Amino acid sequence: MPDAYLNFATGRGRSLVKKLGLPAPARLRRHREGDPLIPGAALVIGSSPLAAAAGELLLSWGLDVRTHDAGQARLGAVVVALDDAPTPSALADAAMTLSPALRRLAPGGRVVTISRPVTDGLDPRVAAARAAVTGLLRSVARELRGGATGNGIELADGVGPGAPGAAAALRFLLSGHSAYVDGQFLRVDDDRGALPADDARPLAGKVAVVTGAARGIGAAIARVMHRDGATVVLVDVPQAGDALSRVANEVGGTALQLDVTAPDAGERILDHARTRHGGLDIVIHNAGITRDKLLVNMDRSKWESVIAVNIESQLRMNETFLAEGLEGLRVVSLASTSGIAGNRGQSNYGASKAGVIGMVAASAPLFAAHGGGINAVAPGFIETEMTARIPVATRQAGRLLMPSLQQGGLPLDVAEAVAFLASDAAGGINGRTLRVCGQSLIGA
Repeated sequence: MPDAYLNFATGRGRSLVKKLGLPAPARLRRHREGDPLIPGAALVIGSSPLAAAAGELLLSWGLDVRTHDAGQARLGAVVVALDDAPTPSALADAAMTLSPALRRLAPGGRVVTISRPVTDGLDPRVAAARAAVTGLLRSVARELRGGATGNGIELADGVGPGAPGAAAALRFLLSGHSAYVDGQFLRVDDDRGALPADDARPLAGKVAVVTGAARGIGAAIARVMHRDGATVVLVDVPQAGDALSRVANEVGGTALQLDVTAPDAGERILDHARTRHGGLDIVIHNAGITRDKLLVNMDRSKWESVIAVNIESQLRMNETFLAEGLEGLRVVSLASTSGIAGNRGQSNYGASKAGVIGMVAASAPLFAAHGGGINAVAPGFIETEMTARIPVATRQAGRLLMPSLQQGGLPLDVAEAVAFLASDAAGGINGRTLRVCGQSLIGA
């Protein structure tokens, strides 16, 4: 269902909304071919070698880069290096430099922090400073308007901004691909990965499997994977065969009618990919179901069916792929904010999606041993057939409760994050869960 209020507030009702002081959501800056990476100059804040390296990286992308003082420039992005703070009080200079820069941030602009993660054995003052960056960034992200977002990159000690995963994370967070990612951190643990020869086709030459691909988020993922150059195998249950074939034809891929809970699902997917396309490089575990009910009213079949589709099938298929020793396989699983914060009437769904997050973290070294990786994307309030069933008033209230973006996300927003994590450039990101939720934990 379209967001009628968003259409009104950004169209004929714009002046009335402003006059009455009503919520004023903005159209998000989503990726469009030919658009610049950011809508203005880039300001780099910080005095560490990492800040200088980040500035050089931005210059290599052809951006108008300013340091410390934006002057009168319209800013498309502010990149803040906060990696060298020895104590929380040392963050003051950067925060006070960021403060006036925010007034010059263009609609759809980006604020990105680059910092180091909290790890065992740190001096408590250093740990406090590193942890403080999280609260700083997420608070600033809630203050932004005009569709601007704020996110962070955490580089493990010894990893610089020139590492493929770091460069790819920065480019993703600055771009329109990350429109509904807000208040989140991408952690890069090592320098694995390779940047694409063609930024417009980062998945060129890859064979990707997408489960649950007949409609909604799965279909959007298939379309984005195709746009980015991959050959796509679309998987869904036989009952969705007609819709599956339509999407497969649209993206020039092949359709495989299959119930992912089948004991041999992994073998059949692998055989199809090898026979039809010569191999398998990417697996997107998107297939999922809901059987919502308060636990006090839930029967065993509703519980077990959700667990079987949403997590047990992924575990079984991953075991098959690992046993085959597929080199460089990248896996992305769909989790949910319901698995992080919980959601009333979704104890089975929340358990399954929390299970996905745990599976991804534990499986990361197993896939890394074969040169691959596994991550998860956790959507929040995304405009799908499922959210369309929410009562109109409840749905609109949920949209406007989003901290700064004040709207639901689109299946495309989830697909963009999935495609990024599936790319070789994200090789240094492993075992992580990225929320695509507009900085809200409202689940659906």
